[in-house]
Amino acid sequence: MEFNNETISSEEQLLLYKRMIKPRLIEEKMLILLRQGKISKWFSGIGQEAIAVGVTSALQKNEYILPMHRNLGVFTTRDIPLYRLFSQWQGKANGFTKGRDRSFHFGTQEFSIVGMISHLGPQLGVADGIALANKLKDNSKVTAVFTGEGATSEGDFHEALNVAAVWQLPVLFCIENNGYGLSTPTKEQYYCEHLVDKGIGYGIESHQIDGNNILEVYGKVTKLCESIRKNPRPILIEFLTFRMRGHEEASGTAYVPNSLLDEWAKKDPIANYEAFLKNNNILTDDLIATIKADFKAEINDNLQVAFDEPAITSTIENELNDVYKPFNFKAITPTDNVKNIRLVDAISEGLKQAMDKYENLVIMGQDVAEYGGVFKITEGFVAEFGTERVRNTPICESAIVSTAMGLSINGHKAVVEMQFADFVSSGFNPIVNLLAKSHYRWAEKADVVVRMPCGGGVGAGPFHSQTNEAWFTKTPGLKVVYPAFPYDAKGLLATAIEDPNPVLFFEHKALYRSVYQDVPEDYYTLPIGKASLIKEGTAVTIVSYGAGVHWALESLENTPEISADLIDLRTLTPLDKEAIYTSVKKTGRLIILQEDSMFGGIASDISAMVMEDCFEYLDAPVKRVASIETPIPFAKDLETKYQPKQRFITELKKLLAY
Repeated sequence: MEFNNETISSEEQLLLYKRMIKPRLIEEKMLILLRQGKISKWFSGIGQEAIAVGVTSALQKNEYILPMHRNLGVFTTRDIPLYRLFSQWQGKANGFTKGRDRSFHFGTQEFSIVGMISHLGPQLGVADGIALANKLKDNSKVTAVFTGEGATSEGDFHEALNVAAVWQLPVLFCIENNGYGLSTPTKEQYYCEHLVDKGIGYGIESHQIDGNNILEVYGKVTKLCESIRKNPRPILIEFLTFRMRGHEEASGTAYVPNSLLDEWAKKDPIANYEAFLKNNNILTDDLIATIKADFKAEINDNLQVAFDEPAITSTIENELNDVYKPFNFKAITPTDNVKNIRLVDAISEGLKQAMDKYENLVIMGQDVAEYGGVFKITEGFVAEFGTERVRNTPICESAIVSTAMGLSINGHKAVVEMQFADFVSSGFNPIVNLLAKSHYRWAEKADVVVRMPCGGGVGAGPFHSQTNEAWFTKTPGLKVVYPAFPYDAKGLLATAIEDPNPVLFFEHKALYRSVYQDVPEDYYTLPIGKASLIKEGTAVTIVSYGAGVHWALESLENTPEISADLIDLRTLTPLDKEAIYTSVKKTGRLIILQEDSMFGGIASDISAMVMEDCFEYLDAPVKRVASIETPIPFAKDLETKYQPKQRFITELKKLLAY
């Protein structure tokens, strides 16, 4: 192994050695503790220290870095107190996740580190978002993100590279090619000769670097970072290295030929660099002994702090309170100036006024810029706000949701438009595993609104007509809003954008241009989590949302003899249980109408809650009415039979006659 130290001072060379030896000594200690049962799991980076240390050393302290399992050197190079890392690995309070996640599944704004989730790919999109925020701020910052050779097979990898290339984002994509994805060798992971070749298809500058040569890693990455700061663009680096231990310790290395292990053992990044420094009189045996002794003392002292720390305790209340970032809703009351507009107009107006209020708000989605979106919600926005803030995206829902998370991490707000709610399935993973869990895991907000044009009744067929809110009401950490009227839509959208938590904002396509209402012209907010009592009566409580509210209204108008409370939920998560319970206790009967199919929908949860909490007030069983258990058909007669609108009045009368 040849080391080129022409541009790196002796002081820097010694510092790089210290930065590599520290995580190696920590790892050796952790392997002992693992055998003793004092930690539960370990992902070893032994043999790969030069990459984490070299890349982190090349970055500025306040430039974000997104590491993975085997990047302990990132955390130690950023000088995180060791007792905090040790507490994290033991699930204690001085860690970064309050015992809610393990190992390196955490981030910390204090040290500009954003941790991974086990679904590896989305962190590449997060890096895109952080870099986009940097580009919008014009602050000449680089973002570095790590991935392994295995994760380059994931769609998120390709989506993130494509977005970064199209938008020329200052991201350093770092692939650690260590030969195996768990036990699967690289020849079964990809067919191209080198992973660096994957950058070619995206027009991304790419480099291959010896990942076991610390001076090569540090020297080349430093130059690349300096270049990116002057000329923002993405760069892909393939670091050639090897994983000397198992994917995690329990898996072992039996699947690796001994000859290969022996070959790479000779390329140990620390042993070779140590010999080089000794030959150049930068390092001596005595100095090595002193460095190791100092680090071992630091490790042992900090371990004792972590061991002495009591096991973490909590309460159900504390756990529930940490699911969402606290949001102090402030009611903004509009003036009396109103105009009669459609639902589509109210949403567009609310979005535009939010863009005026928040200069850090970015809208992203397919065709949302000059075209104005397929439903023309953002028509004219580019002329007013520019293409930097109103951004057409490639067709890559997963990467764009992850990019929105990155924007939020780096001080921006984001609104993502799914062209149709059905397409959110392509972005499902980062919504439910990244946006939803981030605050609970490491106290990081996800200041993201995902707009969801949804619903049937427009003859759009199985892929453009779903009302799929139940996919998300099941997931703690998400808020789900589903307005039925223009007034509610505008005020709730404003609040959703103000709220620092992730909000799924459902907009029924059939209501876009069919429902009119007097709506205040200026900016105002409405509380998320409060239902609306549309009609008052005594015989039955009707609960619905979205188009179902209008179906129920029509039914009541055609049967004026029925005296009913009609509750428009407006928000599904959080749910206004108090409004439902108050009405049910008055009327003694409950019928729930939803456009979604029956099984697993919100109606089932409401029915169960009422049966548990209001059973003694009921004069009849709770009734649910929903669409039939099929995908949504295209033909008009089939779609009409699919939806519950025509069946609702029959079921309502049955309930009243019980």
